[in-house]
Amino acid sequence: MKSSEIRKQFLDYFASKGHTVVASSSLVPHEDPTLLFTNAGMNQFKDVFLGFDKRPYTRAASSQKCVRAGGKHNDLENVGYTARHHTFFEMLGNFSFGDYFKRDAIKYAWELLTEVFKLPKEKLYVTVYAEDDEAYDIWTREMGLAAERVIRIGDNKGARYASDNFWMMGDTGPCGPCTEIFYDHGEHIPGGLPGTPEEDGDRYIEIWNNVFMQFNRDEQGVMHPLPKPSVDTGMGLERISAVLQGVHANYEIDLFQALIKAAARETHCADLDSPSLKVLADHIRACSFLIADGIIPGNEGRGYVLRRIIRRAIRHGYKLGARAAFFHKMVVDLVSEMGDAYPELKENQARVTDVLKQEEERFFATIEHGMAILEAELAEMAGKDNRTFNGETAFKLHDTYGFPLDLTQDVCREQGVGVDAAAFDAAMAHQKEQARAAGKFKMAANLEYDGPATVFHGYDKLEAKGKVLALYKDGALVKELLEGESGVVVLDDTPFYAESGGQAGDRGVLHSSHGIFAVEDTQKIQATVFGHHGVVRTGKLSVGNGVSARVDAQARARTMRNHSTTHLMHKALREVLGGHVQQKGSQVDADKTRFDFAHNAAMSAEDIRRVEDIVNAEILANVATQTRVVPIEEAQKLGAMALFGEKYGDEVRVLDIGSSRELCGGTHVARTGDIGLFKVLAESGVAAGVRRIEAITGDNALAYVQDQQALLAQAAGAFKAPVQELPAKIAQVMENVKALEKELSRLKSKLASSQGDDLANQAVEINGAKVLAATLEGADVKTLRETLDKLKDKFKSAAIVLAAVDDGKATLIAGVTADLTGKVKAGELVNFVAQQVGGKGGGRPDMAQAGGTQPENLPQALAGVVEWVKGKL
Repeated sequence: MKSSEIRKQFLDYFASKGHTVVASSSLVPHEDPTLLFTNAGMNQFKDVFLGFDKRPYTRAASSQKCVRAGGKHNDLENVGYTARHHTFFEMLGNFSFGDYFKRDAIKYAWELLTEVFKLPKEKLYVTVYAEDDEAYDIWTREMGLAAERVIRIGDNKGARYASDNFWMMGDTGPCGPCTEIFYDHGEHIPGGLPGTPEEDGDRYIEIWNNVFMQFNRDEQGVMHPLPKPSVDTGMGLERISAVLQGVHANYEIDLFQALIKAAARETHCADLDSPSLKVLADHIRACSFLIADGIIPGNEGRGYVLRRIIRRAIRHGYKLGARAAFFHKMVVDLVSEMGDAYPELKENQARVTDVLKQEEERFFATIEHGMAILEAELAEMAGKDNRTFNGETAFKLHDTYGFPLDLTQDVCREQGVGVDAAAFDAAMAHQKEQARAAGKFKMAANLEYDGPATVFHGYDKLEAKGKVLALYKDGALVKELLEGESGVVVLDDTPFYAESGGQAGDRGVLHSSHGIFAVEDTQKIQATVFGHHGVVRTGKLSVGNGVSARVDAQARARTMRNHSTTHLMHKALREVLGGHVQQKGSQVDADKTRFDFAHNAAMSAEDIRRVEDIVNAEILANVATQTRVVPIEEAQKLGAMALFGEKYGDEVRVLDIGSSRELCGGTHVARTGDIGLFKVLAESGVAAGVRRIEAITGDNALAYVQDQQALLAQAAGAFKAPVQELPAKIAQVMENVKALEKELSRLKSKLASSQGDDLANQAVEINGAKVLAATLEGADVKTLRETLDKLKDKFKSAAIVLAAVDDGKATLIAGVTADLTGKVKAGELVNFVAQQVGGKGGGRPDMAQAGGTQPENLPQALAGVVEWVKGKL
């Protein structure tokens, strides 16, 4: 069977068993700061397992796209060197949320593998947790497996519940035993059964893991049985495809073979077994799916991981002989293989191709120089005892030529050389600190909370009564916060909007009978639990206190205007620029809206004006805003657009504002007319294929227009002309300025020419060459250069240094005729003088420039030129 058929049969089988087939979630795990990328099928159901979310179904199945190429789960460095490591993979999974448990999970797995996929039973082995007698009995007594084919895996890490066959979501929380299913690839492949010393071999390969969430582990390590035990399973599509297609390595399956052939086509590589082709086949999947899900190559966070994968792919293409952009040409082959299963890949094909092409062209501009340095260093190490690559050179490759450390390590590994990562880290400490600060995900997810959810009343009112459910100080639970102390407050009811979907959290105050708490920001602790961040202004605040929660009305109104405008602007951008425009991020607060969108060119002034006209026309229409909560399938039928950055459940909030219809959980104006006025402040590029607009609304827009009018009036007064005549007046003044600059340049040139004739007489002859060091009064760089050229032509054989002083700074230029550059270098000559006047410089052997901040030392410095040149000649 093809991989696509295997995927379909898996989902069809579980659909026949009452499972709801759920589409793969994005590779960007929205509102889960603990993950860099989606790396398992259960990620999108995490809140369901934790009890924070509830779905209308209790059984689900999915084929989840996953990436393991950064953070805790990182397989990047193994890709290309092993048979089964990937950056991108598909995880087939079936899930039970308090419905069926071990018996049915095991039965479904065995039935699918042996009756649907028709795998020989004698080829299958299973493992169970050593203490899980229930699972062992189900396999041996009910499924009929011989005892020698059911292997108990015990505590092999020295701590109870730390076995490979005991799964834990974290140090505390849901956990439970696992049962894994292994396939025997045959005696001709080295390796032993799980639990044996030879288990790391490739003969017995795990193809399916069934996790039984049976307990809740508390802080003391005590295991409490869950009232509704659940099931979480995972089977890699690539692994099961290798088994069903009768091959050993994942790269031999149909999907990878098609991509390997595409890589061979683009790199002109005839060896289809080349590890580099496997890397390219793997990396085109990860890169394309990440870009389709809104990630753009960058210098931090997820964008940096994507850039590393792309550049690793380019290096392997370069190794095969590619010297120009090629990787993006494989996107069409990937879409052909996987576009039907993942429509977002097909819909974004053009944008994915463009982003990859731009990133390739950027890296190809430097890779040749970087590879030359790297290979020269490796060649110098050949035959020496020291097999560690210089960490500072590795940093230079990173900083100057864009080589991520793991790319350098990848090249060195092929030569049996390690890299001094400690020296690299030391050289990069400042940059790493910046990246770490920028990459932190903004949420209070590290606060432990297991109480009731927060009920949000902020759609309808800005004030509500609530009760303090929890307080945090410095991340720890406390019973009270005292005056002056900062902390986080959790309420049962609140009108405060918690930051989500790009809209900033509300600020305001919490009044209790014992004190006042100023709310400076509101963030989600969990999907439905809001944390009010701020400080106690007076008195104190205690758990159990009743409070009156009041949102800052002016800040909320401004934020709502900006958020509502974002939707209208998105619609207008699609009208003006085209249907390819998609939101790629937004930040909406009381001051402005910042909106990132997919588009490959800068907007013209006319484009911006058209967007402003369309949005302001919607505002003037003063249409009422409508919201409704409907099942997501109904919202899709209504044509509502989903926005990047939002996490959608089975029921969604549809916003109709003006002619825009989108899914949005934010707060909005009652009528479009409430926005008042819309004005674009700036448009710029932020990444390959992504543009950014910043805009303002309402009273902020009015104040901006008034300020602009005041500036115009001030300029008109300065030019002594009415505002409407300013363009013509400015053009006239600029023409006069240009004419004066031209005349000034002519006079300076004439002055330099006359000074040059005088200077020629000051030259000293040394061994047949003229040596001259002098200052030209009132000269600029252009004048110095012209004078230098005339003197070189006049002398034929000379070494010259000319200087000028302006605004307390010295400017130097040195020239050496071609016959002397073998002995006297202009760069060395100019630096001899520059170092004495507090500066430095450089250039070609025949001409170099420098500057200095100590012009008072110039006479003495120039006086030494003759002796310096004499020493060289």
